[in-house]
Amino acid sequence: MVSQLYSETARRYCVDDLPGASLPGARLQKILDCLQSGRPVTPLSLGFLQKQGLELLYRLAIGELPYDKFLEPAFAERSLRIETAIAAKREEQVRESAMFAKMQAARQAKERDPKYIAKIANQQLRYKYGLDGYIEPPCFDRLMGILKCVDAKKRLLPEDVVWLCSVGKDYFTKELRVTYHLLEAEFFIGEFKRTGDLWNAVNASSHYRKCDRAQKADTLLATIRVDQQKSSKLKSALCTTHGGIMRDLNRWDEALQLGKKAHTLRPKDYRPCTLLGAVYIEIGNYSLGQEWYDKAIERGATPEIVDDEIRRIFFQADKDQQNKMKEFLLGVDPIRYKWVKQKLESRKARSPS
Repeated sequence: MVSQLYSETARRYCVDDLPGASLPGARLQKILDCLQSGRPVTPLSLGFLQKQGLELLYRLAIGELPYDKFLEPAFAERSLRIETAIAAKREEQVRESAMFAKMQAARQAKERDPKYIAKIANQQLRYKYGLDGYIEPPCFDRLMGILKCVDAKKRLLPEDVVWLCSVGKDYFTKELRVTYHLLEAEFFIGEFKRTGDLWNAVNASSHYRKCDRAQKADTLLATIRVDQQKSSKLKSALCTTHGGIMRDLNRWDEALQLGKKAHTLRPKDYRPCTLLGAVYIEIGNYSLGQEWYDKAIERGATPEIVDDEIRRIFFQADKDQQNKMKEFLLGVDPIRYKWVKQKLESRKARSPS
C-alpha cells in the first residue's frame, strides 16, 4: 500500500521513470514527500534537484512555478528522458554487440591459430599422462615427443626409455608407465602369436604385471605347458614369471610352488630366489624371506635390487605389518635398514596428537 502511494506521488510529479522517486528513503522520494505534504524543501535537497537536471521540479519546489504550469512541461520532460534513456540503452546494446562480436572473432581467430591449437593439444596430452605441472625447458620437447608417441600407440625407442628412467625420471608418471608397459605387452603378444617364441610370452607377461594386468598375464601363461619345454632356462623363466603373477594376485601357495620349481630348474639363478624372498616376507615369514634374499645376493642379485624390493613391500604393507617388518629388519641390520625407523618416525610426527 505504501509503495503504491510512493508510485502515485512519483507519477503526479512526472518523475516515475526515475528509480529514486518511488524508492522508500531515497533522496528524491523524500523531496516528493515534502512537496506532497507542503513542507519546505531543504537547500541541500534543492541543490540535488539542480544537479540531477530536474529544473522544473526545482522551480516548483522554490515556488517559482505553480503546479498547473509545471505539469505539461514536466510531462514533456519526462517523455524526453524516457526517449533519451531508450536511445542510450540501444546505443549500449549496439556497443556491447559490437564488442561481443569483436571478442568472438578474436577468439575464433585464436582457436584457428596453429600455435594455439598445438598449445591446447599439448596441455591436454600432458594432463592425460599426469604431467600438468612444471616441466623443465630442456626436457619439454623430448617429453612431448614421447607422449605423442605413446598416445599414438607406438613403441618408444630404447633411448627414450633410458631417458625416462634417468634424466626424465620425474616425468615417468604412473599414467605414462602403465601406457608404456601395456604397449610393450601388446607388442610381445603379437610377436608371440607371430613366431611362437615363448620368450615373447615371458616378456609380455612381465610388462602386463607392470601395468596392473596380472590377470591377463595369468591367462596367457596358463595356456603354456612348461613341462613340455626343453630349455631349463625357459622353464625357469616361465615359472618365475608366473610365480610373480600369482604373487600379484595374492595366490601365495601357487606363487611359492612356482618359485621353488623355478629354483630347482635353475639353482644358480637369483630371480627365483628374489621371488621366494618377496612372497615369504609378504605372508609374514620374515626369517625365511631374508634367507631367500641372501641366496639371491649370493647368486648375483645386488643388495640394491633386494633393498628396493623390500622397500616396495614395506610401503605397500598395512600399519601392523610395517611395525612387524621394522622389528625384524632392524634386528637383522640396523644400519642397512635404518630407513624403516626413519619412515615410521616421520609418519608418527605427521599424525595428529
